[in-house]
Amino acid sequence: MYTQAKYFNLSVDEYLKLELESINRHEYVNGQVYPIFTVSEKQRLITSNIFNKLRTQLYGTKYRVFASDMKLRIEPTNVFYYPEVLVTGESQDREKTFKSRPCLIVEVLSPDTERIDRHEKLTNYQLLESLQEYLLVSQSLMKVDIFRKSNKTNWYEESFREEDVIKLTSVGLEMLVPEIYEDVY
Repeated sequence: MYTQAKYFNLSVDEYLKLELESINRHEYVNGQVYPIFTVSEKQRLITSNIFNKLRTQLYGTKYRVFASDMKLRIEPTNVFYYPEVLVTGESQDREKTFKSRPCLIVEVLSPDTERIDRHEKLTNYQLLESLQEYLLVSQSLMKVDIFRKSNKTNWYEESFREEDVIKLTSVGLEMLVPEIYEDVY
C-alpha cells in the first residue's frame, strides 16, 4: 500500500488542507503523506455490506457509522488513516473532517495492504482508548479476524469462517459471516 510518500514533512494542518483540496485521498504517517490506491470491486462490496448492516442496525442509537471517506486520527503517533468502516459512539467525537474515538474499526485486506493492516495499523489502533474491536476482513476467502480488547492493555484475536456468527460487543450487534460477503461469492 505504501510504496512511496507523495509529500514529505507536512504538518497536520498542511495535511488537512491538502485533503480538503485534493480529489484523491491520502493517509498521513508522522509527516509523510501516502496516496490511497484504487480499491477492488470485492473490497467495495464487502465494505458496503458491512456499512449497510451496521448503519441499519445502529440507526437511532448513539452510534455513528462512517465508510471509507472519513479519516481517523491517532494523535499519540501523529497518524491519519482511512479505515473502510469506523463506528463511534462518543458524543465528544464531533470533528467534521476526522474522528478520533472509534469503538469499532474495519479494514478489508488486500495483498497490498494486509501487512500494514495486520501490523502497523493494528499497533496504532490499539493505542486508541475507545477502540474495543478491530475487524480484518479477507477478500480472498470468507474469513474475518477480530482483535478484541480484554482490558486496557491486552488484546486477543478470534477468527470466523463461512458458517459463523460474529458478535460485535462494542455495538451490540450480531452479523453472519455470509452477510459480509453477499454478492461477492
